[in-house]
Amino acid sequence: MEKKLLLSLICVFCLTAQADEESQFSEEKNSTNQKIVKKEKPEAVLPLEDLRVFAESFKRIRSSYVDEITDQDLLVFAVKGMLAELDPHSAYLDKEAIKDFEESTTGNYGGLGIEIIKEQNFIKVISPIDDTPATQAGIESGDLITNLDGTSVKGMSISDAVKIMRGEPETKIDITIIKKRSGEVIDLSLTRRLVKVSSVRQRYLEEGFGYLRIAQFQARTAREVREAIIKLKDSGDLKGLIIDLRNNPGGILRASVDVADTFLDKGLIVYTSGRLQESQKRYEARPGDMLSGIPIVTLVNEGSASASEILAGALQDQERSIVIGTNTFGKGSVQTIIPITETRAVKLTTARYFTPNGRSIQAEGIIPDINVPRHRVTPRNRNNLKISEKNLSGHLTNKDSDSKNVDNKIKKEESDLIFRDFQLYQALNVLTGLHKLNSKPRSND
Repeated sequence: MEKKLLLSLICVFCLTAQADEESQFSEEKNSTNQKIVKKEKPEAVLPLEDLRVFAESFKRIRSSYVDEITDQDLLVFAVKGMLAELDPHSAYLDKEAIKDFEESTTGNYGGLGIEIIKEQNFIKVISPIDDTPATQAGIESGDLITNLDGTSVKGMSISDAVKIMRGEPETKIDITIIKKRSGEVIDLSLTRRLVKVSSVRQRYLEEGFGYLRIAQFQARTAREVREAIIKLKDSGDLKGLIIDLRNNPGGILRASVDVADTFLDKGLIVYTSGRLQESQKRYEARPGDMLSGIPIVTLVNEGSASASEILAGALQDQERSIVIGTNTFGKGSVQTIIPITETRAVKLTTARYFTPNGRSIQAEGIIPDINVPRHRVTPRNRNNLKISEKNLSGHLTNKDSDSKNVDNKIKKEESDLIFRDFQLYQALNVLTGLHKLNSKPRSND
């Protein structure tokens, strides 16, 4: 039996190697004839000793494991193990996992609304998605999940964890997390909901200064971004824009490229590099900046990952935006879905991506131009008497005073944005400063 299994493995290896060799053939045409040219390739070395070890391990597990297990299951486990050892993002996808992946890219599924990766013996939160049970429960980027419905996640694959967390809306799930900031262990009981991720929304923070929130990069995100900008322009005089990518876990690479192209008039957006020829790609901006050069501030944090880092990096390197916030997550790799059969596939890391200036984001992240940590600002007692010149009896009046500007300043001072979102408040301050700086007339000296 061991010899038969070993021979089977050798046959599979040889067939795979032969198929790889055949794929290296290319046709060269000239004016007189056609010929097949075989490209030089290092000879594959058949690891016979390692195959013997695998065959013997396979036989011992099949015969000695406490419960009976099929050969098919063992082979699937072997493939899962290979992929799990590569990196946290490569994975084996069965029919259910492929369906889950497709749902996540369209933004409609039943679950908690949370993006995760494997980290040692825990499941790490990349970021929660806006307006989902995860955000409402206070789950944050960097939190570690230790238990799902009473089961330890130790040894659990990402796909298995996703299967547990997703389910029919209005069903309950208990999870245990370790908070990143405090180290506190918290037990939570959450109710699954139909997660309909609205990837883009917009509004005016104050007159002239717009806010664009991108929660995730889905197939339709670029179109939604363009529609949101049109709405902002139609409802006011847009003088500057804040792009909020905080806790955006990423998504489709092409979607982030198309969004970056919306704000760039020319230049490189991102390039990828891998072992395969198809992994060598460069994405360039096409002429036409939808904002016509008005200032942009991009807001990021440790939950900004992957495709959101591509956008932030492109705008930063092309000097199109000031980036504010904290260091991003640092996922600088590209995953490709490779079909194996009609119902099975592998999600495989096939390339690294680099910003226009050649920076690799992998494990480093985007470093903001202005570091603004998340702070909670506590309001002082607003009833304290403030004395200024205008409070003094008999003060001189200012005949040149612009009452409209005074009203606007008062309105801004009374705003509670600084107490609700300190990072966004600081981003608005920077955006306002950029607009005023760009609006000043320049001398020709």
